[in-house]
Amino acid sequence: MAASDVHEVIVIGGGPAGYTAALYTARANMRPLVIEGFQWGGQLMITSDVENYPGYPDGIMGPEMMQEFRRQAERFGAEFMTEDVTRVDFTEQPLRVFVGDDAYATKSVIVTTGATARQLGLESEIALQGKGVSYCAVCDAAFFRDKDVVVVGGGDSAMEEATFLTKFASKVTLVHRRREFRASPIMTDRARANEKIEFALDTTVSEVTGLDEGRVTGVVVENVHTGEHRSIAADGLFVAIGHDPTTGLFADILDMDEAGYLLTRKGTTETNVAGVFAAGDVQDHVYRQAVTAAGSGCMAALDAERYLTSLESDESGESAS
Repeated sequence: MAASDVHEVIVIGGGPAGYTAALYTARANMRPLVIEGFQWGGQLMITSDVENYPGYPDGIMGPEMMQEFRRQAERFGAEFMTEDVTRVDFTEQPLRVFVGDDAYATKSVIVTTGATARQLGLESEIALQGKGVSYCAVCDAAFFRDKDVVVVGGGDSAMEEATFLTKFASKVTLVHRRREFRASPIMTDRARANEKIEFALDTTVSEVTGLDEGRVTGVVVENVHTGEHRSIAADGLFVAIGHDPTTGLFADILDMDEAGYLLTRKGTTETNVAGVFAAGDVQDHVYRQAVTAAGSGCMAALDAERYLTSLESDESGESAS
């Protein structure tokens, strides 16, 4: 294979981490190829107003912000492919990334495939995303000041989201399909002690109301034992039933934790495979913010640049010897 056929770096995935990695590697003259996927832009593509990203004092729509991230990287020479990667081969250098039958060789890879919030699977939920349906309390709680909201879930995330929302909302109703919670006792006790939180247990959400109004007006819940339905008036629905990292491509190739998030060496974005780096929500199950994803995308770009420099030094040493 001719050296000219081998990319310096391929970024797999779009979103804040991927586009920031593309920006930094492009400005470093690494000529990145970004295979962003058909679902480019990540979770911000289903987010309406973003008010907590630095530099946007008046807020910005999530899709618009991702378009600006992308355009900025493109300005410095990043090449984009709106295709899905179908498999990878990291067994030897150059590394290979496949789109269908087409193989792309590269010296380094930055994985930014993200994670997806689990959904209830309701048509009304999907229709009202960004119109009162949210998957991130830290991102959107401020839009619900002095309003009533519903949180769905029974784990630590649901308890944490419900408790956080009480700083803004006038009332939070926590809906859970069982009577017992998966959440740790300390998180459960903290939620139970909060006067603003009410509980609807042994209950599932069967519909989100407000389609005609174009915004969430409440939810219809169903008792799992009796089948009885009732309505809960609310201005927002926060779904907190977990996230799934997009790591199927890397099974048995890159090290992951029990939940499927990629593992990186402490203080770096390095994976267990030399030349492969991971950034954003694909390796972060704690913060999951656009600004932290962008920060780790920058880290991955700098790590990749240092790795390529070390490769060149090794190759120069071998040539000299």
